[in-house]
Amino acid sequence: MSTAERIRAILVKDYKLNPEQITPDAALSDLGVDSLGIAELMFNIEDEFGLVLELDSTQITSFGDVVQLIDGLIAAKSASSAILEHSGFTAAQASMSIISGAPIAP
Repeated sequence: MSTAERIRAILVKDYKLNPEQITPDAALSDLGVDSLGIAELMFNIEDEFGLVLELDSTQITSFGDVVQLIDGLIAAKSASSAILEHSGFTAAQASMSIISGAPIAP
């Protein structure tokens, strides 16, 4: 299942939306997701994808924005994990670096 499909499923379940309404350019506000709803959506996405999100939710205005953000975080986490694990670091250490932005000491 793609990132878009997984996030769409969350929106359908939590907001009782018609899946056809949820297009890449669909504004979250037009879908009935207000600023508090965006925060709740981000918590649900964290649970679904095993991510910790630290972001300014004002940057997120459309379904496509959410998908793009999560795809980017997943790619960055995978790339960092692969590089650091190759260097002898664990996935947990790599994840903490991505979350905190702090350098990892061996």
